[in-house]
Amino acid sequence: MAGIDSSTQSCKIVVCDADSGSVVRTASSPHPGGTEVDPGHWWDALQRTITAVGGLDDVEAVSVGAQQHGMVCLNSSGQVVRDALLWNDTRSASSADDLVSELGGPDEWAKTVGVVPVAAITATKLRWLADNEPENADATAAVCLPHDWLGWRLTGSNDLADLRTDRSDASGTGYFSAETDSYRTDLLELAMRGRTPALPTVLGPRDVAGRLPSGAILGPGAGDNAAAALGLGAGPGDCIVSLGTSGVVSAVGDAAPHDPEGIVAGFADASGRQLPLVCTLNGAPVLAATAAMLQVDFDEFDRLALSAPRGADGLTLVPYLEGERSPNLPRARGALHGVTTRNFSPANVARAGVEGLLASMAFCIDKIVSYGVDIERIILVGGGARSEAVRRIAPAIWGRPVDVPPPGEYVALGAARQAAWALGQQDSPPAWQVGSTTTYTAEHAPQVLEQYLAAQPLTLGQ
Repeated sequence: MAGIDSSTQSCKIVVCDADSGSVVRTASSPHPGGTEVDPGHWWDALQRTITAVGGLDDVEAVSVGAQQHGMVCLNSSGQVVRDALLWNDTRSASSADDLVSELGGPDEWAKTVGVVPVAAITATKLRWLADNEPENADATAAVCLPHDWLGWRLTGSNDLADLRTDRSDASGTGYFSAETDSYRTDLLELAMRGRTPALPTVLGPRDVAGRLPSGAILGPGAGDNAAAALGLGAGPGDCIVSLGTSGVVSAVGDAAPHDPEGIVAGFADASGRQLPLVCTLNGAPVLAATAAMLQVDFDEFDRLALSAPRGADGLTLVPYLEGERSPNLPRARGALHGVTTRNFSPANVARAGVEGLLASMAFCIDKIVSYGVDIERIILVGGGARSEAVRRIAPAIWGRPVDVPPPGEYVALGAARQAAWALGQQDSPPAWQVGSTTTYTAEHAPQVLEQYLAAQPLTLGQ
C-alpha cells in the first residue's frame, strides 16, 4: 500500500505492508513556498518522490491525503486555469465577509453547511476569483481540491467527469454539508456569482476512485487532518491536538456541530463519521519564539518551564503572535499579562509560553465539547509534541490523560491505511498498529485555564 501526503511544504510517500501497516520505505520532496502555487509543482514533486521511494509498480493500492481548501480551477480541456490559491492565502478575507452577509449571517451558514466562511475556505476564494478575475471564472469548467487533482492525474484521465473527492475534503469547501453528505450547489453559485462549474463526485470512505496505469487501485483520498486521524487509529471519543505551524484540535464522533461563531468547523472524517475541528494560527512557533526571546535552546527552555510553578506566579501569555483564527481576530497581537518585579523571571516566562499555548488549545477543546462531542482521550502530535514541558504540562491544563505516539508521517500513513481498506473492502479499516505510545497524566490545574481566560479579553481590548 502507498500513502501520499501532499502538504503545503512537501510531498511525502510511505509504502506499507498491507497486513501490519509497517513502513517498508519512505521518501519526500519539497514544495515551493507561497500561498499561490502552480499545481504542476505538486505533480513534479510527486513524480520525484515516486522515483525516490523506488517506484510504485509493486503497490496494489494508493491513496492521497493533502492540504485542504486549496482552489484548483480547470478549463473544459482539463487544464489548470490559474495558480491554485492555498488555505493560507488571505486575499479573500473581504469576500468571506460578503458571503456571510449575503446568505443572511453566520447562523445561516452554520445551519446550512456547518462552516462559517473565513479566508481559508474554498468558497471565499471562488468569490474573489469571480470579482477580481472574471475571465478566469468564466473559463472555469470544474473546481477541485489538491488531493482531487493529484488523484485524477494519477489515473491518467483528462475527463472532468472522472474527478473524485471524499467527504472530509469536500466539507472544507463551504458548499458541502458533512451532516447531509451533499453538495449545496446554490452556495457554489452564490460564490461564483451565478456560475456553476462541475464538482468532483464525493466518494465513501472505502470507495475506489479509479486505477493507476499500473493497475493499482486509487482510494478516495482525504483532507490532511482526516487522513492523520485515520493514520493514528483515532475513533469515537478520541481528540487529536496537533501542534505544528498552526494548532489544530479535532475529534472523531457522530455529532455535526453548527457553530455560528465559526470557531468549530463541521467537517467529516475519513471513516464515515464526523470530525469537528478548530484551527488556530499559533502553534509550535509560540514555543520557538519564547525560547528565542530567552536566548535558550529547546532543552533549556523545557527545563526552565518545568522549574516554574503552575500558573507561572501569575504570569500569562495570550499567544496571538500572528493574529488569531479561533477566535477570528486577524489583527490581534500577543500579550504578556500580570508582570511584576517578583514574577518576571526566565523560568516563569518559559512556563507562561507553554501554558499560554496549551490554554489556547484548551479553549478549542472546550468549544468542541460544547457541541456534544464526547472526548475521553487526547492524542498529541506535531512538532510541539517533542517538547517535554508540553507533554508534562498538557494533561494538567486539559484535565485528561494525554497520549503521545511516536513521531510519524500520519497523514501519509492514514492515506496508506485507506488504500488498504479500499483494496480489501472490509467493513472497517485494517487494524494497523501505531507503535509504542506514552501516556502522560497530571493533577488537573483548572486555575491555569481560568487565569488565561481572564487575561484573554484584555488582549482583545474588550
